Amino acid sequence: MTEQDRARVPRGEARDRIVAAATELFGRYGYEATTTRQIVEAAQVTKGAMYHWFSSKEELLTSIYRELLAEQTGRLQAISAGPGPADVRLHLAVTDLFAHMDDHAEALTVWARSMHLVAGEHASAVRAERRRYQHLFQDLVEEGQKTGAFRDDVLATVVTNTFLSGIVQIYRWFSPDGPLTRRELGEQMVALFLDGVRSSAE
Repeated sequence: MTEQDRARVPRGEARDRIVAAATELFGRYGYEATTTRQIVEAAQVTKGAMYHWFSSKEELLTSIYRELLAEQTGRLQAISAGPGPADVRLHLAVTDLFAHMDDHAEALTVWARSMHLVAGEHASAVRAERRRYQHLFQDLVEEGQKTGAFRDDVLATVVTNTFLSGIVQIYRWFSPDGPLTRRELGEQMVALFLDGVRSSAE
């Protein structure tokens, strides 16, 4: 593709190409080893298109994760506000979280491996959005504790942070060549988590 052809790529399509190329390259070579030039060439867009959408490689990495986190938060918000008792909605929430993670495994693994390299305003923005997700999750746990569906001898903050911290670490030990698929792993972790929070009176 010539430079002239690259310049003709529609803006929205150019952004999608950049995100897809960056995700693939970050996953293959690592965030630090990947250059903006490699991303531009793989995406077949101009450097101007790259910097139109993203001011830096760091912003590009952060944007990929923030968009996925926004999706997760929106889905959790819809489930939390939906019908049914808290234990049913929490089951839906954690099952949906693993399904979303499975659908976007490459991008989320890239973020988990690279997030320690992000600082400043980008890191602050991610922390703020993660807190929003955590608060929604914790509210659901607290609701279940108040109704007696969940054990109340462990603080909802402990339940929430223990579970979500464990999710973040999956990339460190999970192998696609292992005995479980990501979906099967999700099913086992959901069962383990729900058994751990369920009230003994249930």
